Amino acid sequence: MSFTIYPAIDMRGGKCVRLIQGDYNQETVYGDSPFDMAKTFADEGAEWIHMVDLDGAKEGSRINDEFVIAVAEKLDAKVQIGGGIRSEEDIKHYLNRGVDRVIIGSIAVSNTELVKEWLAKYGDKIAIGLDAKDGYVATHGWIETSSLKAVDLGKQLAAAGAETFIFTDIATDGMLSGPNVEAVVELARETGKSVIASGGVSSLEDLVALKQYCDQGVSGAICGKSLYTGKFTVAEALEEVKGSC
Repeated sequence: MSFTIYPAIDMRGGKCVRLIQGDYNQETVYGDSPFDMAKTFADEGAEWIHMVDLDGAKEGSRINDEFVIAVAEKLDAKVQIGGGIRSEEDIKHYLNRGVDRVIIGSIAVSNTELVKEWLAKYGDKIAIGLDAKDGYVATHGWIETSSLKAVDLGKQLAAAGAETFIFTDIATDGMLSGPNVEAVVELARETGKSVIASGGVSSLEDLVALKQYCDQGVSGAICGKSLYTGKFTVAEALEEVKGSC
């Protein structure tokens, strides 16, 4: 098993943006073309691109999908997409057009049984996005917080066939304050599955801190603001975590 770097492209209004703690009123635009940004990351060696349709997450429908599909079809990198995926039609829309993995978020809380059916059907093509605020799952673009603990939902869905989880601690997202390593490791241990850390990565040291738990299921990290603000490059990140666990 190796540790994977996932450069992040968050899309809003067709542009590459970053939010602070998921707040749509705290947005910084980092590029006018999601495709060009993805190409830059792929050219630096990224094997995966993590894309998020922020408009879709908020509205509950696919909005920036054309950019995702362009990346999946034209670049030599795998793509995972989250945001606005609420139906099996949405899943097929992406998987049939070259996207490698779709991320299910809010609906895993609002309709857990349906998501279990999708897991049975699509297996590892589905990742479960667990975005947590104080340990509880937040939904609908992080606007609402549920009464369900992220670890408890993770265990339910792992038993139903989920192989990959993406864990975001909202308190750290966009803050460059370091990831919540403890929570990421806990989810990996409790579910026995692969967990990708998201939120707070600010340095190469943060990546090293996460990779040391690679043999316990912490399989990668999503890097967003750290790349856009020049804390490190994709190439530097890949060099730092190269080699097996």
